[in-house]
Amino acid sequence: MMCIAKKSSSEENLELSKIAEEYDIPKHFLSKILQQLVKGKLLNSTKGPSGGYKLTRHPDEITLIEIVDIIDGLDVFYECGIGFKKCDDEDPCPFHDDYKKVRNKVKDLFESKTLGELSRVAGESDQVLHIL
Repeated sequence: MMCIAKKSSSEENLELSKIAEEYDIPKHFLSKILQQLVKGKLLNSTKGPSGGYKLTRHPDEITLIEIVDIIDGLDVFYECGIGFKKCDDEDPCPFHDDYKKVRNKVKDLFESKTLGELSRVAGESDQVLHIL
């Protein structure tokens, strides 16, 4: 998504093979991820000679939580930190209160940060981030 966001100002679509090569991701795996993002309406996919992927919205309008939700779901923000089946405020595990605080801070961060912000920071530091 960051690779596509960096190119979002151009009118051209970004090819799967270019993304896979730039981030050293197997094409088959990347294709499945990108199709999930198309199905989740964060990307448009175009076939043909000038085909590829493009964001459906400006990167500043896409929060990181939207990406996480489409790829992995939001269970990590609600499940027990040590894997207990039954763990909530009424019946907490020994780790519950501490984990809940951290989990909620991470969730708040992902809800407030946008793909645009992340792309700009990565671009300024010239780092390649592997978020997948």
